[in-house]
Amino acid sequence: MSDGFMWFEGIPFPVVDYTPEHLRAVRESFVFKDEDVLTVSFPKSGTNWLIEMLCLIYSKGDPTWVQSVPIWERSPWLENTHGYNTLKDKDGPRLITSHLPIHLFPKSVFKSKTKVIYLIRNPRDILVSGYFFWIISNFVKKPESLEQYFEWFIQGNVAFGSWFDHTRGWMSMREKENFLIVSYEELKQDTRSTVQKICRFLGKKLEPEELNSLLKYSSFQVMKENKMSNYTLLRGWLLDGESGSLMRKGICGDWKNYFTVAQAEAFDKIFQEKMADLPQELFPWE
Repeated sequence: MSDGFMWFEGIPFPVVDYTPEHLRAVRESFVFKDEDVLTVSFPKSGTNWLIEMLCLIYSKGDPTWVQSVPIWERSPWLENTHGYNTLKDKDGPRLITSHLPIHLFPKSVFKSKTKVIYLIRNPRDILVSGYFFWIISNFVKKPESLEQYFEWFIQGNVAFGSWFDHTRGWMSMREKENFLIVSYEELKQDTRSTVQKICRFLGKKLEPEELNSLLKYSSFQVMKENKMSNYTLLRGWLLDGESGSLMRKGICGDWKNYFTVAQAEAFDKIFQEKMADLPQELFPWE
């Protein structure tokens, strides 16, 4: 559309590989299987890092798969047409990725035993990371400044809508036994223990050397250099020519380098208003 988004039921989406007809079909007709593993997140939560770990859990630490097949083929995106077409013909346990808010999600997932991992991250870091990613992207409306993007983010006028609504929606699943919440912050703080927690949730076991291999090949530096994982294969099409990469800093708390005092105070106020009735221990950041 002319404003740099494809809109569906009041939610802005990327303009490449998304149509209202497709999103409607996804919600109504995609069938989840009990053996599927679904990663759900708001954009810029560390999604591709978690996907890399899941791929390495399934390969028992062997890096061959993550070094030879693009990440979007290993765990396809349900909501874009390419990912959907890849998934619907795929046999066996499928790794599936999505940024969809819960109210637009395929109804079949709620009747299945699909293992759902919901990845969360400090929304202030998501905002800053999103700003730097979208300005090198060619498939959504580009912000002219961080100040402008801050306003868009607060209002929910960014790809996949409001972080607050997205998080509140998916948190409603948190008591279900096939639903696991993982935070970017705990992954950074203690990657090994968090991976072991994910393995227990999936009913998988890694030997010590397999886990060590996973930690090595899913590290920020290795992923940054792996063209199958850093999205540089899409340079010149979805990402700007020379500079386009998914990986920027991979740290926690970077928002403090960019928010003004007034922005920090405004964000805190909005966060308290919108998330006050959820247990604060769900949000393990400062």
